[in-house]
Amino acid sequence: MLPEGGERGQKLLKAGRILIVGVGAGGLGSPAALYLAAAGVGTIGIVDFDDIDLANLQRQILHATADVGTSKCKSAQKRLEETNPEIRIVIHEERLSAENVQKLIDAYDIVIDATDNFATRYLINDACVLSGKANVYGAIYRFEGQASVFMPGAGPCYRCLFPDPPVAETVPNCAEGGVLGLLAGMIGVVQATEAIKLLLQTGTGLVGKRLVYDALEMRFDTVQLKRNPACKICGDNPTITTPVDSSFACANAEGKSSDAPGSDQIGAVELSRRLNEETPLFLLDVRNPEEYSICHLQDSTLIPLTQLAGRLAELDQSKEIIVYCKSGTRSLAALKLLSSHGFTRVKHLSGGILAWIADVDPSMQKY
Repeated sequence: MLPEGGERGQKLLKAGRILIVGVGAGGLGSPAALYLAAAGVGTIGIVDFDDIDLANLQRQILHATADVGTSKCKSAQKRLEETNPEIRIVIHEERLSAENVQKLIDAYDIVIDATDNFATRYLINDACVLSGKANVYGAIYRFEGQASVFMPGAGPCYRCLFPDPPVAETVPNCAEGGVLGLLAGMIGVVQATEAIKLLLQTGTGLVGKRLVYDALEMRFDTVQLKRNPACKICGDNPTITTPVDSSFACANAEGKSSDAPGSDQIGAVELSRRLNEETPLFLLDVRNPEEYSICHLQDSTLIPLTQLAGRLAELDQSKEIIVYCKSGTRSLAALKLLSSHGFTRVKHLSGGILAWIADVDPSMQKY
C-alpha cells in the first residue's frame, strides 16, 4: 500500500539478496533478520559459526532458552522460515576470513555488518569496497549505538573513519563491557530499514552519514562523513587490493584458553593443576564488584582494573601473580600495567573466568 513500494516494490524485495555477517544471528542480526524476513526479502544469508549461549538471550531475540547449545545458524533458519516460509534462508556456518569473504559477499546484493569485533569489521569493509557492494554498518556498546551505510563510489567507507584497528586490549566486546539488550533491537532495525530502502531504491539513507543513538539520553544525532582521499582501500591511491585477515582480536567472549609456552599467559587447566599442587599464587581479579559477586576463583583478591594503578602498593612484587577477568581483555591490560611498574612474575588467565568455567568448573555460574 505504500506509494514508494507497491507491487513493484514487493517484487524488488522478493528479488533482493541480503547477507547478514558477523554475529549474523546475534544481537544486531536477530532483529534485522526478523524484519527482513517479514518484509519478504527473497534471499537472506546468515554467516555465523557459533552456538547459542544463555548469556546471548537478552539481545539475540531469534533464539529461545530451549535453543541454548545449538547452532545459531540453524536456530535462526528455523525461526525465520516460521516467520516467512516463502523466502530462502541460506546459512553459512563458517568463520569469515580472507579466503571466503569475497565468495560469500559476491552472491548477495547488500551486506549487513552485524559483527562484534574489529577484525571482521575491517574484512567486511574491504571486501565490500572491492566488490562494489553496499555495507550497512551497525555497532552497539553499553547504552550507545551507531549506524551508517558505506556505499562504494557514493561516500566514505569504514576505513575512511577509522584507518586502522585500535589496540586490542582497549576494546571489550558486548560480553566483556556489557550492553543494553534493547539497543541491539534499535540499531538492528535501523540496519534493516536502510537495507530495505536500498532494495526499494527510495529515500536518502545514511550514505555519508553516521547515526548515533544515546539510549540513556534518548537522543539521536547525525554526523556528516566525508571520504578520505588517502584511504587505504577506497582512496585515490589504494594500497589494499585484496581482503586480508587482520591480526587484531578484541575481547574473547567464547572463553577459549591456550597455554602458549614462554608467554605471559596461563591456561585454565594449567592454572587448576598448579593450584591443586598448592603452588603459592596470588590470584588477582580485575573485574567489577558486580561480576565478582556472580562468580570468582577461590582466595582471589578483587581490584577492578579502573582502580589498579592507584592500588599497586597493595601487591607484593615477590609473589607470582595470576591476573584474570571475564574473557582475557582486561587481564591483559592489567598485566601490561603491572609489568610497566616493575612486576616481573605476572601472568594472565587466557580466556578469563569463562575459560575456567568451560575447562575446569562447569558448575560455576556463567554470565
